[in-house]
Amino acid sequence: MRGSAILAVLALSLTATSVTPVFAQAAGQAKPPAAPAPKPAVPAPAQAPAAPPAQAAPAPPPAPPAVFPAGAKVAFFNPPRVFQESMEGKVALARVSALTQKKQNEGAEKNKQLQTNQQKLQTSGTLLSDAARTALEKEIEKEQVDIQRFQQDAQAEINELQNEVQQDFVRKVTPILAAVATEKSLHMVFQTDAGLAWYDQGLDLTNEIIKRLDATTSKPATAPKQ
Repeated sequence: MRGSAILAVLALSLTATSVTPVFAQAAGQAKPPAAPAPKPAVPAPAQAPAAPPAQAAPAPPPAPPAVFPAGAKVAFFNPPRVFQESMEGKVALARVSALTQKKQNEGAEKNKQLQTNQQKLQTSGTLLSDAARTALEKEIEKEQVDIQRFQQDAQAEINELQNEVQQDFVRKVTPILAAVATEKSLHMVFQTDAGLAWYDQGLDLTNEIIKRLDATTSKPATAPKQ
């Protein structure tokens, strides 16, 4: 749970002191009668002490720790093995593999054409006219840029498909895992890739998860055509 940052803003007010200007008397001007002696200044009333800042409400007491259930039961399963051995997972892996192979073949063709032009420039560059050599050099530069862009787009497309099949896998496995855990009255289920120091093989739910996932698949996995 991410904590929220609290920012406190302090406002300071400054009181300016006004000064009354004193003007000099004009030359030759009669002096006005003397003003009566000023009365002693009346002291300003003492300011009341500033009110103390409002205190924040006390934080609620922490919730008591949950009581460990008597006879708690735990188990674990291996998500990568479910993904690799279930029919659903095999279909997903085949889709990713087919797309990867397709992009590799397309990239190989582009590299082959680039190498052909580079070899032509190296072996026959001196025999070409200036215009022909310049055109070939520009073509090579264009092919290099196209290959770089193709590689970036291909990797992005493969990553997108991988994310898609992984999310679909999690969506289908989650209710199956919950059903198995409920039937076995489990309180917790670990997954092996999160790290297990020791376990009894009898607690492994992987085979049962694969079996039930396959039961939801209408037909055996078939590799997509390339």
